[in-house]
Amino acid sequence: MELELPATVRIHPVVNVSRIKQYVNEVDSQRKEVPQPVVVEEEEEWEVEKILNKRKVRGKDKFLV
Repeated sequence: MELELPATVRIHPVVNVSRIKQYVNEVDSQRKEVPQPVVVEEEEEWEVEKILNKRKVRGKDKFLV
């Protein structure tokens, strides 16, 4: 099968069809329900289930939740 790729992509456009698999987003398949925001003082806020990682960017803490 030959893929239609933009000219800026520098990879070979031919793929063996036996190597193609259907994409499954594991995060979405594990999620049971879509979280809804809570409105506090006219601002949407989200409840954090778990902090996965933390790092400093330009002196400020950034969190992966």
